[in-house]
Amino acid sequence: MNINLPHFNMKNLVKEAGSTISRVVQLTEEKLGTTERTEYDLHFQNLAERADVTKAWTEKLVKDTESVLIPNPQNRVEDYIFEKIDKSKPKRVSNLEHLALDMIEAGGDFGQDLPYGQALIKVGQAEQKLGQCEHDFIATSGICFTQPLRKFLEGEMKTISKERGILDSKRLDLDACKNRVKKARSMLGQQSAERDLRVAQAEFDRQSEITKLLLDGISTSQASHLRHLHAFIQTQVRYYKQCGDVMEQLQRELAKMQHPKPRLRINSEDVDGGPPSSVSMHSCDSDSVVGVALDSDNEIDKSLTNLLEDFNIEFDTTAISTVIFVTECSPVNEDYMYAKQGLMKGLVPRAFVEMLDEEHDVTL
Repeated sequence: MNINLPHFNMKNLVKEAGSTISRVVQLTEEKLGTTERTEYDLHFQNLAERADVTKAWTEKLVKDTESVLIPNPQNRVEDYIFEKIDKSKPKRVSNLEHLALDMIEAGGDFGQDLPYGQALIKVGQAEQKLGQCEHDFIATSGICFTQPLRKFLEGEMKTISKERGILDSKRLDLDACKNRVKKARSMLGQQSAERDLRVAQAEFDRQSEITKLLLDGISTSQASHLRHLHAFIQTQVRYYKQCGDVMEQLQRELAKMQHPKPRLRINSEDVDGGPPSSVSMHSCDSDSVVGVALDSDNEIDKSLTNLLEDFNIEFDTTAISTVIFVTECSPVNEDYMYAKQGLMKGLVPRAFVEMLDEEHDVTL
């Protein structure tokens, strides 16, 4: 029976084993402080520190960005696995899309002809559009920002780490050779040690230059990362604009829908409450009847009367209460409402009026 065994170069194997032992001895002596070590020049140390900082922050930025784009950690792990096995990611329904489907279904059950059912369906359709915008934003952000940064970490930074590891090994070999030269006693042994030292020095210098060139390349990579960052911001701007457009369109559609008007009893007759005529630069969302609160003597407070007169509104001060039509200002004002009584109109303080319900009998 013929068995094909891998070809071993025993000489190289012994040499590599000897180098490994020599490095371990050298590293142990350095930690014990019993021998000297070759230090890297200041420029190289600065480049190495910058590389470490760049690697640490890039990893954190990628992780934080992915957490924003895909809040569910389980989904992020699943996506990472699918990328590694070169499979397409599963199509997931987002929380917005879940909400949209439930709203549309609820609107259908409540009745598409009823205002609430119609509104739910409209809002659900808008949420579906927001969900699609979210999918597009996540995909585009991955392509323009997180994927390039991850590729940098898995490519260039891994290469730099690998070459720095080789450089550290060459530095240990160099220092070990220096120690052997110091310990060499015979002329023959000294010549051999010096020859090994020259070889180790040349290999260290060559590896040092290779590593330094790779470290210098981080500046170019960061310039590329800046372009990716600009692309990410543009993607965010486009995404939020799309969302804003969808919601503004939804508001317009909801405003066009017919809302039930309040019914009032005026002189024992039911009438629909409508917006006051001649609103004059004020648009109204709804209207109601309000009664102005009186003091304990059934007379309107003098300060309130003066304040209302400042807004050109007159009331019958002998009545128990004065009834006026009010509407919300546009835009809504937290302190005032737009009021109308007969031909008089103006603003009244919200704190001095009391809303009456629909069934309240009012005699104008």
